[in-house]
Amino acid sequence: MQMGVFIPIGNNGWLISKSSPQYMPSFELNKLIVQKAEGYGLDFALSMIKLRGFGGETEFWDHNLESFTLMSALAAVTTKIKLFASTAILTLPPAIVARMASTISSVAPGRFGINVVTGWAKGEYTQMGIWPGDDYFGHRYDYASEYVQVMKELWADGASDFKGEFFRMEDCRLSPAPEGKVEIVAAGQSDRGMEFAAAYTDYSFVLGSGVNTPKAFAPTCERLVAAAETTGRDVGAYVLFMVIADETDEAAMAKWHDYHDNADQEALSYMGVEGSADTSAGENSTAKSINLPEGAVNFNMGTIVGSYESVAKMLDEAASVPGVKGIMMTFDDFVIGMDQFGQRIQPLMQSRAEAAASVAA
Repeated sequence: MQMGVFIPIGNNGWLISKSSPQYMPSFELNKLIVQKAEGYGLDFALSMIKLRGFGGETEFWDHNLESFTLMSALAAVTTKIKLFASTAILTLPPAIVARMASTISSVAPGRFGINVVTGWAKGEYTQMGIWPGDDYFGHRYDYASEYVQVMKELWADGASDFKGEFFRMEDCRLSPAPEGKVEIVAAGQSDRGMEFAAAYTDYSFVLGSGVNTPKAFAPTCERLVAAAETTGRDVGAYVLFMVIADETDEAAMAKWHDYHDNADQEALSYMGVEGSADTSAGENSTAKSINLPEGAVNFNMGTIVGSYESVAKMLDEAASVPGVKGIMMTFDDFVIGMDQFGQRIQPLMQSRAEAAASVAA
């Protein structure tokens, strides 16, 4: 089972709380986290792209680094771990992103991939005057499909004459080619998002669900598996969980309740407004899921809270769900959390026995 870390490219990570650890993003912080992850045998690290935060008392995600430039720097200070950068596809043409990927693959051969972000928060784009209108919500995966096709043509052939509704290439060239395959991931939770993932990506992120319900996401994973069966492609799920661990279940749960009880309601309110802008969003979409009240303090991803033994058991349960190829983790405190996982949790996981033995050796 692959394990990865969703690194804190934005301030305060993924906890929208006034009592959670408060920190700014920096290269040094993310270098420390990713090098720890590599040392503990984790398989991948991914950075999001966020262009406007939610404000509030915590200024949540008002402070963000840029994904590709950060991952290029991290590529130069790592040797084994796979690195995914995120492209907000309304901001960068696919031919430029294809060239950026080729460049980073020269730094980290065979270790670089791209997360395709279609965009659910239009305030990120209206601030720059590049929002194409709310009709985009209805065809954003058509746009993303053409985007990925252009990149794949350039990587495979060194040239593209792609002609679509949104992109038209005229003998567009790319050289040198990437060193190794550039894997594609995406995070659409809607049925259309799943169709896109099944047709064009290698992995699709699935949001974990609830608190200490490690298999609750299984129906979403089933939808991805069904979509992949339709296309006949091998597309696996990367499941997203926040891990809050301590010596005992009681100590870990006390931290979670404190974070939850001190949620930054102003920032959460802004997130809700942004998420409701897409009136075409289906019930399974990201825009809908982030507005659910329970757990929204951590962006409504699944949360695993407990002792090191309990967390290991629940992560193994999540890993056993059919279609899952990896788990991507966030932490309340990333530096401490990374050490807790590597030293206290991973050695207890059956699904990570080989990785734990390799680290121990």
